[in-house]
Amino acid sequence: MQAAAASAAFAADDTAVATPAAPVVTDNVEAVIVTGTRRSGLKAVDSASPIQVLDSGSLERTGQPDLIQALAQNLPSFTAQAFGGDTANLTLSARLRGLSPNDTLVLVNGKRRHTTANLAVLSGPFQGGAATDLNFIPVAAIDHIEVLQDGAAAQYGTDAIAGVINIILKKDSSGGSLTTTGGAYIDQGGKTGDVSFNQGFEPSANSYINITGEHKYHGHSDRSDIDPRVVSAANMASMPTLTKADGYPYANKISGDAAYHISLLSLNAGIDLGGVELYSLATYGKKTAQSYENYRLPNRLPKIYPNGFNPLEAMDEKDYAFTGGARGTAAGWNWDLSSTYGQDKADIGVVNSANIALYNDTGSTPTNFHAGAFTASQWTTSLDISNEYAVGWATPLSVAAGLEYRRDTYEIGAGDAASRYKEGSQSYPGFSLTDAGSHNRNNKSVYIDLAGSPIANLKLDVAARYENYSDFGSARVGKVTGRYDFTPEFALRGTVSNGFRAPTMAEQYYSATNVSPTQASVQLAPNSPAAALVGINGLKPEKSQNYSVGFVLHPIPKATLTVDAYSINIHDRIIGSGTVFGSGNAVNAPAVVAAIKANGNILDPTVTKTGISIFSNAANTKDQGIEAVFSYGSSFGDAGKVDWSAAANYNKVEVTKVNQAPSQLLPQKLLDQAAIASLEKSSPKVRVNLGALWKKGDWSVNLRESIYGPSSNYNSLDNVTYYETKIKTLATTDLEVSYRLTKALTASVGANNLFNKYPDKVNQAYIAAARAALNTAAVTQYPSFSPIGINGGYYYARLNYSY
Repeated sequence: MQAAAASAAFAADDTAVATPAAPVVTDNVEAVIVTGTRRSGLKAVDSASPIQVLDSGSLERTGQPDLIQALAQNLPSFTAQAFGGDTANLTLSARLRGLSPNDTLVLVNGKRRHTTANLAVLSGPFQGGAATDLNFIPVAAIDHIEVLQDGAAAQYGTDAIAGVINIILKKDSSGGSLTTTGGAYIDQGGKTGDVSFNQGFEPSANSYINITGEHKYHGHSDRSDIDPRVVSAANMASMPTLTKADGYPYANKISGDAAYHISLLSLNAGIDLGGVELYSLATYGKKTAQSYENYRLPNRLPKIYPNGFNPLEAMDEKDYAFTGGARGTAAGWNWDLSSTYGQDKADIGVVNSANIALYNDTGSTPTNFHAGAFTASQWTTSLDISNEYAVGWATPLSVAAGLEYRRDTYEIGAGDAASRYKEGSQSYPGFSLTDAGSHNRNNKSVYIDLAGSPIANLKLDVAARYENYSDFGSARVGKVTGRYDFTPEFALRGTVSNGFRAPTMAEQYYSATNVSPTQASVQLAPNSPAAALVGINGLKPEKSQNYSVGFVLHPIPKATLTVDAYSINIHDRIIGSGTVFGSGNAVNAPAVVAAIKANGNILDPTVTKTGISIFSNAANTKDQGIEAVFSYGSSFGDAGKVDWSAAANYNKVEVTKVNQAPSQLLPQKLLDQAAIASLEKSSPKVRVNLGALWKKGDWSVNLRESIYGPSSNYNSLDNVTYYETKIKTLATTDLEVSYRLTKALTASVGANNLFNKYPDKVNQAYIAAARAALNTAAVTQYPSFSPIGINGGYYYARLNYSY
């Protein structure tokens, strides 16, 4: 494990040799946790830090065989991405407390999980995201998830500014389950089929092997509006075949879900050899996906595509990870030695496209291309030790310490020759030879943690960590946590910590050309010679200060209320710029043109605007909020039992300082009005989840009401005139009804967004301006930052066979 291994690895919940599955704990606050603590046997309700526990039932009852969506529906502070631009639509992401996806650390069985190689490049609230792809963890493999909603860099290392998600896999040594799910959006599209199994084995005494497999298909959805180019009188006169375009006049299908197939396998295993336990876990996933890009008109390449064409970006992705380790006791010390290697590789293709320059020069062009590949890997080796000492306190002093070595690599592979010839393949040019490259860095860290109760009812935890990066130097971070139980019914708790996040290697080294039918821009690597020409000389790490204070209350028997307020200050936050123009716009910068040339990029000569985008330490931000969680179990005798729950989050992000754009780019800005709004206003400030789970005999009904406060963002066609899109307060209803047909077989039907709600549409003045300019932005009816997605209601049915 990482910094917490000394405690988490030896907690009975996570390390005991497998036994038959225990009954599901109805009240998750009573679950024993292994995250964010050095003590074994600590319950979530007794934690000094805010932590939520989701059992496997909570995940399954969302109706989505999708871990990101399952978490988003259960955690008010966790926001899932509805739609992404370019390849980001093939790897959707999520964020905690309104911060970057990169600021949340993901662990599996307490071991650091590697990140995706696919970077979210284009503008929006998830820009820059290259975090762990949670959807490569099969939901059927999960026993429970512990979400630490508190800064934890001193305990777990870099990336844990917003919090930690620790996924605990099943370790049952017998029995299993088979589940099949099917569903679709009520307004068409998104057809989904999923089948999964989980099986436990006991190959020998004191050992377990738990295996899970899953295959899922999800189809395209299309919520695009009419493309103004295809109904333009001038275009229709010059291109009469326009009306033959597929789906005319809805020829542009860019606004909707990607279609994908994903196959997953996972293994969790261990054996007790008498004093030493050997353990391992492994996951493997293969995903193929395609996402529509903007429609190209018939005049682009009439001899091959007389009716125009809809290019698709395609991805063939393989993701795997393996952990091997041993733990035991020596000289009174618990020890845990482990090594984890994970890799994600995404081959990027372009389907139903063409390289027009290649056709014009040679008379032929492929229609399918290999545009390049991303590869990211992480190898982490750690040693953790812990012991307890009687020092005259109310409880023994827990002492934990550890060492860790981590090596990260990131590689961009060049596209095939046809994909990168001159301006490259339409919709997604292949990565050029100057984009391509392989990079690596290493990180060494050491930590110590002291925890105990000096007096009765007082819990204290002090952690300190030192990290040294091969490319960023050293960092020192610490955390102090305290809790005092005034009575069995009431306790106060609080934390103070600082954090550190080194830029992801994708943020440092990603370089590519982004295109639309009328615009082309180059994403410059921040540490490239071309970036230096526009005044950007690499990235610095983010640094943060985290504060939280809250209380735990048991107002009546079987009821628990937790309320925690927090403040997170981030200095030198890494943020992607909007497009900074070099030509064709109302305001341009000659240095941009020079940087594009220096980077070796050739842009499509038919576009009207050219520019660059770049990641930089653009701003300081303050994130303040409050979270509340309430649970209560009630019995109505013969009428059944109901588990009530309510969870709420208020979150406000404020940009407190914007670092001045380099003089080479003035008067243009790295962070314009739209980019600042993406940080401050694109996530709802308020979210409330209300739930009731009723059970009686063979029946169960799960009802959840989700309330989302208002959110907004800005759009611009020229970085001069901005239009605000507002989404008013929304409420959606999720309902699932289950009936146990036999002792082993359960049938469920349900709906997410039962009443088929949609967000408010994009600002109509902006749409009108886009239509007048024949800009493809006009096809986007629903804002991509919508907290409820853009597809409306999803209805499903599920069969589960357990044995």
